[in-house]
Amino acid sequence: MHFSIPETESRSGDSGGSAYVLRKEYGANVLPAFPPKKLFSLTPAEVEQRREQLEKYMQAVRQDPLLGSSETFNSFLRRAQQETQQVPTEEVSLEVLLSNGQKVLVNVLTSDQTEDVLEAVAAKLDLPDDLIGYFSLFLVREKEDGAFSFVRKLQEFELPYVSVTSLRSQEYKIVLRKSYWDSAYDDDVMENRVGLNLLYAQTVSDIERGWILVTKEQHRQLKSLQEKVSKKEFLRLAQTLRHYGYLRFDACVADFPEKDCPVVVSAGNSELSLQLRLPGQQLREGSFRVTRMRCWRVTSSVPLPSGGTSSPGRGRGEVRLELAFEYLMSKDRLQWVTITSPQAIMMSICLQSMVDELMIKKSGGSIRKMLRRRVGGTLRRSDSQQAVKSPPLLESPDASRESVVKLSSKLSAVSLRGIGSPSTDASASDVHGNFAFEGIGDEDL
Repeated sequence: MHFSIPETESRSGDSGGSAYVLRKEYGANVLPAFPPKKLFSLTPAEVEQRREQLEKYMQAVRQDPLLGSSETFNSFLRRAQQETQQVPTEEVSLEVLLSNGQKVLVNVLTSDQTEDVLEAVAAKLDLPDDLIGYFSLFLVREKEDGAFSFVRKLQEFELPYVSVTSLRSQEYKIVLRKSYWDSAYDDDVMENRVGLNLLYAQTVSDIERGWILVTKEQHRQLKSLQEKVSKKEFLRLAQTLRHYGYLRFDACVADFPEKDCPVVVSAGNSELSLQLRLPGQQLREGSFRVTRMRCWRVTSSVPLPSGGTSSPGRGRGEVRLELAFEYLMSKDRLQWVTITSPQAIMMSICLQSMVDELMIKKSGGSIRKMLRRRVGGTLRRSDSQQAVKSPPLLESPDASRESVVKLSSKLSAVSLRGIGSPSTDASASDVHGNFAFEGIGDEDL
């Protein structure tokens, strides 16, 4: 899914010139081809096409740590976003939602990148500077039932105002959530009143959505702690629950434990969890530890119609994204597992961030970020700060929500469809090696 940029164009104009410099610095094999610019004004359809190409491009390069940390490259992408949407630099109001639906309105520049907007939200909520790095901004689509479908985590080089307004739909929102996976880091956040309230609001929301798996007795205990306003005790109990702190994706399809199996994927606690319903059986769950994934890749394809030729006017929804990872099922037995989902790139980014967090912890480092300060050396603090509202009491558990049984007893008898080595249309750079791969023995998944 690469887009060519003519050599003549690559030497002219800000974005084109930057692309040429970057290709020269990093090499054509590292840097994907950039969506081409046109010399004349774009029609609305062409603007939308370029926006989609640019979005795919940004998600692709985000998976390369070398490019993601390059300020030259980030500056290049920021300019490209403004040029594509023809958005002038000016001050605007931007709405950011908390997990419980509470709205936070911040004044930002259209040219402000994700870090700037995150700092503005933190200032509005009075979240301390040293806790900003524990949270991230996510682009989501609000469904008819009010649930959020995650589109992607907003990257450092994105312009949040441009990203959300360019979609031209009220159903797309920006949401603030914690950005780490290991619940041990909760202790740092819970020391602060605002941090505690943000974690509490997110956890209550995740329980209400059914993302966190709760029994009736656990639900009763949680509601009792809510009534006592015992937020820390509430979170301590929640930390013991299955899927606490996980990010849940939309229903999709996997080849586990059989081809075209409907699953719901969740990411968290250094694993991917697949919930599925086997024929004639109750809801089951299989867990894939990140430390047992040797590598993974994301591929895209456009299925051909029955006639065998692609149509120039095919719809947008026909592009299929797949996340495939090679997993250590048992000692000396690696198998490929494939998940087909429009959110495959987001899943891959979650895997990479979990690996990064594991490696930081293994090296004795900290996830606290030393964020770049605005001009003048200090953050702009809002004149009117906003408190995080306490969410309402938990509703009674959904009687239709079934308990989930671990699938480990079934895995030994399941034969996964082997993909073999990476396909010929995927280059070696498309495969992400896992530095946290442990190659450990035969214990259950």
